[in-house]
Amino acid sequence: MHKESKLNRPDRQAARKRLVGAGLLPQLRSVMVVLVLCCPAVLQTVQAGSVRDVQVGQTLPDSTMRGLNGPARNLAEFRGRPLIINVWASWCGPCRDEMASLERLAWRDDADYNIIGISTDDYPDRARAFLQSSNATISHFIDFQLQLERILGASRLPLTVLVDADGRVKAKVYGAKQWDGAQALELISEAFVLRH
Repeated sequence: MHKESKLNRPDRQAARKRLVGAGLLPQLRSVMVVLVLCCPAVLQTVQAGSVRDVQVGQTLPDSTMRGLNGPARNLAEFRGRPLIINVWASWCGPCRDEMASLERLAWRDDADYNIIGISTDDYPDRARAFLQSSNATISHFIDFQLQLERILGASRLPLTVLVDADGRVKAKVYGAKQWDGAQALELISEAFVLRH
């Protein structure tokens, strides 16, 4: 049902007559035309000030991450060593499929990098339940208000981001991989200039 505005019809007509009588209606129409024509520029300005996804070669901004299976941490705390960030959700089948390979990767003797997971689940309890059922040992965090999803550019899942020791994004990989397989190990070695 149509919701009536606070001004009833006679009051709106009276207000319009006052605007016309004061000569303001033509000016108001001009302002409206300018706003409509300038609207794309206003939208671009608003978007320019919002968080955009960090591209390959750019440095990740710091962000506080709430822990799912450990304490809260700042993203900047991981600087000084290469970092693999896996963005996932408990409802995402491919995310679940690659999780075990990330665990095996983390336990390799030659792992010269940190690995963390970031869940985009709306309900932290669902993410925690999945982590418990999968016996996860790497640190996982919950994305608060989609902040990290936006920063990392997680338009689809899973997303794995390779970040160098200085916090620069070296690669973004969309889709599931066997992260302890030969092809993925080669990608990691090239991104971080590691020798295995």
